[in-house]
Amino acid sequence: MKITGLRVYQVDLPLREGRYSWSNGNFVEVFDSTVLALDTDAGITGYAECCPLGSAYLPSYAKGVRAGLEELGRHVIGLDPRDLNVVNAAMDLGLRGHPYAKAPIDIACWDILGKATGLPVYTLLGGKQQDKVALYRAISQQAPEEMARKIAGYRDEGYTKFQLKVGGDANEDIARIHATRTTLDNGEILVADANTGWNRHDAVRVVAAVSDLDVYIEQPCMTYEECRSIRQRTQRPFILDESINDEATLRRGLADDAMDVINLKVSKVGGLTRARLMRDLCVSAGLAMTIEDTWGGDIVTATIAHLALSTPENFSFSATDFNSYGTKDIATGAPKRVDGFMTISDAPGLGVEPIFEALGDVVLKV
Repeated sequence: MKITGLRVYQVDLPLREGRYSWSNGNFVEVFDSTVLALDTDAGITGYAECCPLGSAYLPSYAKGVRAGLEELGRHVIGLDPRDLNVVNAAMDLGLRGHPYAKAPIDIACWDILGKATGLPVYTLLGGKQQDKVALYRAISQQAPEEMARKIAGYRDEGYTKFQLKVGGDANEDIARIHATRTTLDNGEILVADANTGWNRHDAVRVVAAVSDLDVYIEQPCMTYEECRSIRQRTQRPFILDESINDEATLRRGLADDAMDVINLKVSKVGGLTRARLMRDLCVSAGLAMTIEDTWGGDIVTATIAHLALSTPENFSFSATDFNSYGTKDIATGAPKRVDGFMTISDAPGLGVEPIFEALGDVVLKV
């Protein structure tokens, strides 16, 4: 079997709430997502999706996905998509860095491998270890009382884990954390996610002001070194996200005891091949994970579900159902949230089929 070509689609994903806001005044109202169809001479097509969180979150952006796919196409055409390490090595030789642009090709190869073997991707990733995976809900940054109101509403939909977007003014963030924590019952999880937004002195103030609350602190500052400094000043459980972007940074964090949980974003690390490696390293080290991505629709959500369901439950802190945040369906067969959980079918591959009417015309063909 050989890869014969790439077809690339661009699709806008509007938000149900109209706007998603996080640290430093950043926000997105319509996400720019890229869908890849990877064709083969066996008549099997693999699908994948990549959707950066704007251009000010990570060193990635929507047009960069498509530019990267155009550059990478000539390096993977003619390769067997089932040879995942060969494909990834060819991409790394052909383009230094840019893991988010390589991720769709890697994920589409996993979809093809599943279809060729008649197996769901979660089986190929190690086997289903959960029947359903618990989800968290991200609460967009707003006034404290509005964020508390939204948490109450999402609790009614079955969520028990909430990621509060902070990383703004320290006084307001302290109020946000206190206001939302008081709305939750014992056992429900609150994560204060600063998305790198605090300076070190603000982070120190915030963690001191919420030291008596049951709350996780996530990625308070921009750099790994700053975050590690804050980790040493608080007894609150600690999550790293933006600082953990490959196996090397994960190993460093484990050696330094720099975190209690990581957010493992599939496209940030280059796709499922490297995400599986990092997932297994976390399991061997006893570290829990939120398994997710930067953003996306139905195909991203299906990809997350396969990796999460093949992860032991006690190391699966939570996962994300991004397709419930948007208003547009772009594929059939994707997971749908039920009472704060999601699962996936046992169809071969990712188990999704794009709705081509929703995707529109091909914007790039290689």
